[in-house]
Order: sequence, then C-alpha cells, then structure tokens
Amino acid sequence: MFHAADRVLVGVMNSPRDFALARDEGWYRIPERTAPDCTTDAAVMGFYFTAKFKEEKWAIHWYAEVRGHELVLRRDLFPDQPQHPHANERYYKLQLGPVIRREPPIPSLHWRRITFITSTWDRFAAAEEINDLYVSGADGLYVTLKESGFFPEREYLICEGDMEYTADLAIPCQEGIVSIVLDNKPAPLNALRNADLATVQTAVQKLGGPKQKLEMRD
Repeated sequence: MFHAADRVLVGVMNSPRDFALARDEGWYRIPERTAPDCTTDAAVMGFYFTAKFKEEKWAIHWYAEVRGHELVLRRDLFPDQPQHPHANERYYKLQLGPVIRREPPIPSLHWRRITFITSTWDRFAAAEEINDLYVSGADGLYVTLKESGFFPEREYLICEGDMEYTADLAIPCQEGIVSIVLDNKPAPLNALRNADLATVQTAVQKLGGPKQKLEMRD
C-alpha cells in the first residue's frame, strides 16, 4: 500500500474526541503556526495517544493514509465554537482514509513530551518503540547504544534553569540524564558532544547506571 520512502507524520492525540473526528469524519487538524515542514508531504498520519486514552496511553495504536490537505479557519472546522480564542487562526485540515490498527503498537518507553515526529514508512513498519521512528544524523550512535542496552531517547527536551535544549540523544540515569549533542547547537552544560560508545558508557556509570525501561514508564 505504501512505499519505503513515503513520509509518515506522527501527531499527538490529546483527547478521544479528536480521535473520533479522525476515525469517524476522516480528518485531523494542525495549527499552521506550529505545523512541521512535512505537513503537506505526508502520505501517512500516525496517532500518538496521551494519558487521556488510559490503557492505550503513550503509544501509537492507529494510523491512516493522508489523501489531501487544505488550509481552513478553526471556526470553519468547529462552527459551534465561534468564540474560541483560536477561532480565526488557520489550520491544516488533513483528509484521511480509514484508520488502521498498528499491530503491535509502537510504545514510548517512558513518559516524555512529544509534539510531531517525521519518519518514513519503512521505519514506521519496523519500529519497536517510538525512538525507532526518528531520522537524523544520530542514527548510527542510536543503534550502537541501543544494541548495548542503553535504549536512548531521541530529540529529548531538557530544561536547565530558564533554558530549554533538545539533545540528539539522551539516556535517563539513576542520578541524572546523559545528554548527547552531535553538532555545535546550544546544549546543556554537561552535554557530551560527538561522543562514542566508551565515552557514553563512562558518563552513564558516573550517574549510577541507566534507569530500567519499566521504571521510566511509571
């Protein structure tokens, strides 16, 4: 049905009501001001469920083919909410085919902030967990660390004082987080830059070792 290089866009589902719109009415909305670059190129839309979905939370259980898109005002999407604060803002309305269950689902190993993830169909089809979906220059080190039992997080948001940073890779540990940045972008004070496996192993040991996956999911 899809080709390996087809673009997959994973979006957050914050409420069962929004998923009902995708499932029953065949559309999903994205604010134009926060839409990722690939919004108009996506062939597949995946849905990441938040805690509102209870037993299905923190995972992708469903996806759908993207059959088209248009820019509309929010008030046209929800004519019964003319006084909504964003009523006059523009949204991408993605037209969707029938939702398809992803078996098995793609889980997050622990709670974390996720907005949009851009991936490809071959990665989406093969993914065992959320971090397998990301496409970046960190692919090689990510695979090496995962094969070594560290299960790093990708595109991981770290707050340090009043600043926010996005680490290419991060390993939650018993006494902190080992963050890894692969270029010269702004980074947390103790971030590792262009690290190899041995450097990461040493840093993880200094912070008491990695947290276990189930520990991180609680």
